[in-house]
Amino acid sequence: MSSFFTTPASQKKRKREAPTVDPSVKKKRVAAGDASSKLPSRKPAKVARDESISGSGSEDDEALRRANDEPAVSSESESEDETGAERRLRLAEQYLKNIKGETETVGFDAEDIDRDLIAERLKEDTAATKGRLYRHITSNLDFSAASKIQFRADTQTTTSVAICPPYVYTVSKDITLIKWELPAPARSSPRNKKKKATTKPPAPARRRPTKLLYTRGNKNESKNPKYQHHTAPILTVAASADGKYVATGGADKRLIIWSAIDLKPLRVFTQHRDAVTSLAFRRGTNQLYSSSKDRTIKTWSLDELGYMETLFGHQDEVVDIAALAMERCVSVGARDRTARLWKVAEESQLVFRGGGSSEKRKAVPKDLLTKGDLAASRTSYAEGGIDRVAMIDEEMFVTGSDNGGISLWSLHKKKPVFTVPVAHGLDPALKPEEASAEEVPDRKVPGEPQPRWITALATVPYSDLILSGSWDGWVRVWRVSEDKKRLEEAGVLGKVSEDEGRNGHIEIAKANEVQAGDDERVFVRGVVNDIEVFERGDRGKDGLCVILATGKEHRFGRWKTVKGKNGAVIFEVHTTTAGAAAEPATNGVDPADVGDSDKQSKI
Repeated sequence: MSSFFTTPASQKKRKREAPTVDPSVKKKRVAAGDASSKLPSRKPAKVARDESISGSGSEDDEALRRANDEPAVSSESESEDETGAERRLRLAEQYLKNIKGETETVGFDAEDIDRDLIAERLKEDTAATKGRLYRHITSNLDFSAASKIQFRADTQTTTSVAICPPYVYTVSKDITLIKWELPAPARSSPRNKKKKATTKPPAPARRRPTKLLYTRGNKNESKNPKYQHHTAPILTVAASADGKYVATGGADKRLIIWSAIDLKPLRVFTQHRDAVTSLAFRRGTNQLYSSSKDRTIKTWSLDELGYMETLFGHQDEVVDIAALAMERCVSVGARDRTARLWKVAEESQLVFRGGGSSEKRKAVPKDLLTKGDLAASRTSYAEGGIDRVAMIDEEMFVTGSDNGGISLWSLHKKKPVFTVPVAHGLDPALKPEEASAEEVPDRKVPGEPQPRWITALATVPYSDLILSGSWDGWVRVWRVSEDKKRLEEAGVLGKVSEDEGRNGHIEIAKANEVQAGDDERVFVRGVVNDIEVFERGDRGKDGLCVILATGKEHRFGRWKTVKGKNGAVIFEVHTTTAGAAAEPATNGVDPADVGDSDKQSKI
């Protein structure tokens, strides 16, 4: 029994009837179709039009080639037969040809073109891309003639210094952050000019940096989580290359990001569980690395003012960190006696183990000792901890230890490539009353001379120059050999005699007695807690500016007290006449490129 509800849907659809067409109309359509079939086709006309357009374009291209005196470019058939390697070779030849053509219109010699614009540019690009050491600048600098300028504020020991030319930032143990403006170099400093000739000599140019801003924290606010400042000594400072941010870390476990313009706090990070010991920016970016005594390294993005990740691995407190252009950093772990290279993107690390060996702990060179210390030259000093690190390039770095050794490392070797033992000499032996707690100390057991720690290290990135500091009164200069397997002594900063340059404790005693106005000898009084370097002029043609953070105490404690001054010291190192005129040993530039005044205010 079928009904409307049981009938399938396919049967419910009604079929439309075909419309009735008038036979006369149908005949007309058929006739029109026959007539159109007899008309000529329009396709040939369209093809002809295309041919005329392409032909006119080819004529214009040919005229343009003739006007530019260039040979005709191969057709599409030739480009199809060309392989990828042949195409790259052709483009490279065309690029070099264009460079020559541009310079020939100016009128340079062909030899100058080849050397300056082709070979040099290609070498620079290759070296910058690979991040390898390619500049030998140490021999072109006159370190003995370096001028010294000391500046300070009423603060305690200066623990760290950061540079973002022409500004300098210093921090100290009394929770103070100061912004300074550097003066122009002595050679290029302007002089006062008067219209009328006078017998008075022109006023000297300003030599001391100008204090612009300073801000000081309050230790009484340590229990206030909303307090936007440090509440304990500030141990480290770093400045971004774009001049926007300044970062500080302190013993209060805080990492604070400041506006570099007015030193206003932008963000306070409290993720670290112990004191923040060191900071380093990745070159050319606002990515920040921080190390801490909680044995971790943290990465931050200052563009978003946010935390990124934490790196684990050290077995003791991380006391120093360094970074260059690639997304990696190198840290040292004090008493765990390791240096670790962190590949952040790959989430991996390379471990380099120190501690020295019988081959490295050899006798102290006699030229670093006085006559009274020759008996101690047969003693070897074990490495107790690695305290400082600085990167030379992406594949090499140097470390400084508490036994006075400076070690050169390569990524291809887990042990030091070369070590300079007792680089800053020995401290005199302690007196019996100082070495013993007895009321009547035994005079038969005298103390032994101890090596001076390496308290500061710095390099000019992608070059062969290394600077080291301690409390011996000198900033020593080292050179990486051409084969990159040795560290060679290149002198000290300032005017010294041969005997004083060899550094014994007798000369250090003299250094403490030298008056501030003595220009014959240049000493650095106190402990050198940090060193920063930047190049003046294009590719360092105007020399170097070296800035030291000095104080009476070590930056981490008061167990070592030295006679000196709390503050900072500037050394202006100029290029030698021969070095300025000569061509550099290897061509290349930095890949990242890259007295108090009344103008001061308190925040």
